[in-house]
Amino acid sequence: MGIMIQNLSRRTFLKGTAGAGGLVLGAQLAPQWTFAQAARAQSAAGGAFNPNVFVTVLPDGTVSIVCHRSEMGQGIRTGLPQVVADEMEADWSRVVVEQAPADEDKYGYIDGQNTDGSRSIRHHFTILREMGAGARYLLEQAAAQSWGVDASEVYAKNHRVYHTNSGKSADFGELVEVAAGLNMPSGEAAPKPSLKDESEWKYIGKVVPAMDHFDITTGGANYGADISLPGMKIAVVARCPVYRGKVKSFDATEAMKVPGVEKVVEIPALADDKPAEFRALGGIAVIGTNTWSVMEGRRALKIEWDMGPFVAHDTSTYYDTLKESARKGGAVVRNRGDAAAAMDGAAKTLEAEYFVPYFIHTPMEPPAGVVDATSTPVRIFAATQSPNESRQYVAEALGIKKEDVACEVTLLGGGFGRKSKPDYLCEAAILSKMVGAPVRVQWTREDDIQNGYYHTASAQTLKAAVDDGGKCTAWHQSGAWPSILALWNPAQKVGFNIEYGLGLVDMPYNAVPNIRIENGEADAMIRVGWYRSVNNIQHSFAMNCFANELAEAAGRDPLEFMLELIGDPTNLDLTKDGVEEYWNYGDSIDDWPIMTGRLANVLKIAAEKSGYGKAMPKGHGLGLATHRCFHSYVATAVHVVVGDDGSVTIPQVDQVIDCGRYVNPDRIRSQVEGAAVYGNTVARCGQISTTKGAVNESNFHDYTVSRMSNAPLNVRVHIVEDYTHLRPCGVGEPGVPPYTPALINAIYNATGKRIRSLPVRPEDLAKA
Repeated sequence: MGIMIQNLSRRTFLKGTAGAGGLVLGAQLAPQWTFAQAARAQSAAGGAFNPNVFVTVLPDGTVSIVCHRSEMGQGIRTGLPQVVADEMEADWSRVVVEQAPADEDKYGYIDGQNTDGSRSIRHHFTILREMGAGARYLLEQAAAQSWGVDASEVYAKNHRVYHTNSGKSADFGELVEVAAGLNMPSGEAAPKPSLKDESEWKYIGKVVPAMDHFDITTGGANYGADISLPGMKIAVVARCPVYRGKVKSFDATEAMKVPGVEKVVEIPALADDKPAEFRALGGIAVIGTNTWSVMEGRRALKIEWDMGPFVAHDTSTYYDTLKESARKGGAVVRNRGDAAAAMDGAAKTLEAEYFVPYFIHTPMEPPAGVVDATSTPVRIFAATQSPNESRQYVAEALGIKKEDVACEVTLLGGGFGRKSKPDYLCEAAILSKMVGAPVRVQWTREDDIQNGYYHTASAQTLKAAVDDGGKCTAWHQSGAWPSILALWNPAQKVGFNIEYGLGLVDMPYNAVPNIRIENGEADAMIRVGWYRSVNNIQHSFAMNCFANELAEAAGRDPLEFMLELIGDPTNLDLTKDGVEEYWNYGDSIDDWPIMTGRLANVLKIAAEKSGYGKAMPKGHGLGLATHRCFHSYVATAVHVVVGDDGSVTIPQVDQVIDCGRYVNPDRIRSQVEGAAVYGNTVARCGQISTTKGAVNESNFHDYTVSRMSNAPLNVRVHIVEDYTHLRPCGVGEPGVPPYTPALINAIYNATGKRIRSLPVRPEDLAKA
């Protein structure tokens, strides 16, 4: 790919932006194009140019860098600017960050603006370096021109440009006027701004304080619920307790008596032939002057519901159906050798079933957003992971073009995938149009738990064979789960390549001569949506725990056995096993191969750092697990103490992550530490259940999450440096999947009890 970088300072479309009057750079991705080809294409288009990322140097020397991704605690508003600032030799204390509005033509130059898939750094690292280098190049050229010297005699350092021979220097701000009139080099023979050598980096790979921490910790940060517009109304919505149910009738008499309630209106139910996707499903909205009033008004509503087609969804029986489907199997998604024949002739076989229930994201900030449908363009202000999809679905809800909708992104108080789904913004748009004023729709914790998008439930059946020497000769795995794809195609009964590529076909244990993986059918009876690390959770849980069981059956040390299952260092070619459409997180397998050596490496380090193999007191156990997720390789070692009453204490967790090239180690540590806490919720707390289609849980009293009293006490994060010469990988999600199996394996080592179904409860572990 080629990157076209241009000086945009004089472009008329920039008038009125923060860059007006300064030096402004833009980048445009030109796949397989040279700079010259890109320049010719621009000329042929009449000079039109749609920039994606801007770097602005203002006359006072302030460097403003646009962040085109959403900040939800992962530190991206610090990480992306770090890369640019390093290459341009900016003084970090003089760097400010501007949040990009939704505009994929300008800012979505590789993969849109959706903040998901742990891809912000891995997809933009090189482009951002080139952006910074381009800014440095122009500033150096401006200094050389101003001083009448050759450009080879000047260099940028810490926000100034110096002349080597005379000692002259100038601040970046002093050079803006001249630099703004210069052009980036073009043509096939033109020099390309040079990138700094790694040894010269002062921000990349270093701890840099987070941009937003001061505002966040002092109350100065703005989230979705903080937005207030003149004349704005507040709304909450009563939604049918059952997915795709509808309003039969309602009585708003008592609701209208609540002071502050101004209107009660119906959001029409989504048409039966319209898939849910991220659309508003309908309900009764209470609109008024403040949040308390409309919530009280909603409590006073009298609604008769038509519960719709999914009233029969009862998890007590549905989960059994999933398990039966997993046992039965179905579509073959990977096949090597002849697993069935190997099982028949094996010295020993082992079979086990694993299960995870539905989960819900529970970000600390429930969904909230403002839409002003009275303005032109329609304006959205929201805590959203997907600003352009927000524009798309709001436009559809209003019957207008996407181009007629603008979206400004606030900080997100957590997201985990929930806030990539703009159904709450569709509700705000519909209501704003109805009442002729801006409307903020506020979801409560109960709303989100009972009417949200759920991490899919999953049943996995595994069977394996070992020979007389204790080696695994066959691995057969079959899973069943309602697919995310059902949001678009309700008839979908099996998974698809993305779900298969989330740690299933690319399983960690590949050094087995016979492997067969199948996918059984499952009906989707609730809104299933992506959740932090998505299907990697259930796949890692089943595979790592089963490997531990298999090691015991073979009479082998678990670590030794797991390393043998991973095999010798190699790059896997899944096409040899009939995997025709391996997703690989949307990336080239050549650029991000599946490297077994890296997987084994993190596992060895986790064992070493945790003291694996040491004698432990009664009731103590140490468990291991490893997984490749969003291209990163993570291994987890959990030390657990289980009391006679089944109580669980986790004195130490060692998380080892190999994420290739990284930008800010402090943000990696915080995300991986958080992943351990999130994984603790998956393993021990969360569980969504339904009765007659309705979700039973409603808030943190019955949908519990990790708290200080039961969270891991000491999470030690070890960042692997061995592969930092390779491309950046994901960080936000990979730490979650191996935590649960490491904990479950540790519990077995402490108690002798095998846990194959989540969540694990104290009563499951208490001594009789």
